[in-house]
Amino acid sequence: MTEPSVPFTFESLQCGTELPPQTIAVSTSAIVAGAIASGDFELVHHDKKAAQERGTPDIFMNILTTNGYLQRYVSDWVGSAGRIRSVQIRLGVPTYAGDALKLSGVVRNKQRVGSEGLVEIVVTGTNSLGTHAAATVRVALP
Repeated sequence: MTEPSVPFTFESLQCGTELPPQTIAVSTSAIVAGAIASGDFELVHHDKKAAQERGTPDIFMNILTTNGYLQRYVSDWVGSAGRIRSVQIRLGVPTYAGDALKLSGVVRNKQRVGSEGLVEIVVTGTNSLGTHAAATVRVALP
């Protein structure tokens, strides 16, 4: 069995390094599937009419789906040897069906704690309305 790898080492990674941007098309199916998978049966995440009755133009993505997209974005970048240690997330504007979620990130800090190299990444998710999510993701690298 081969060892997991990362595309870089803790030592070679520099503060200020930008993650490549990623755009995710947010379909009605993705919003509903995310809500169901996370056990969130709130009507605004799967029933357009109910969402409109509550004052929104369409169903919108829940925080757990947003969190999943943010973690996948960082995990894909760090590779299989990186381990997410924590995520702090703040939601902004909603992401409605038919919009796109544009993810970007930058390495803000890094420090060695014992044998672990901890990297702090600031991730932003925007859509056509503005900032959907702002997060700090801490990742351990070998």
